[in-house]
Amino acid sequence: MANHKSALKRIRQNEVKRDRNRYYHKSARTAIKNLRAETDKTAAEEQFPKVSSQIDKLAKRNIIHKNKASNLKSKLAKHVASIA
Repeated sequence: MANHKSALKRIRQNEVKRDRNRYYHKSARTAIKNLRAETDKTAAEEQFPKVSSQIDKLAKRNIIHKNKASNLKSKLAKHVASIA
């Protein structure tokens, strides 16, 4: 266990940040899953900018790597374009 007051505070801060990051990551994954399951083209085109924005925010906060974010957005864009 930490001995210094600042170390105890850092532990508390890290726990809060970890929970927040997990929430953002899980929310984005759910949104991605819902977009991939979408069969209506107009609904998918409407959802895509929101999901793309969530992915960008994850990359900005270093929750996921920027290349992973780009790959996800690219694959989702292809998926939305391919819906008949």
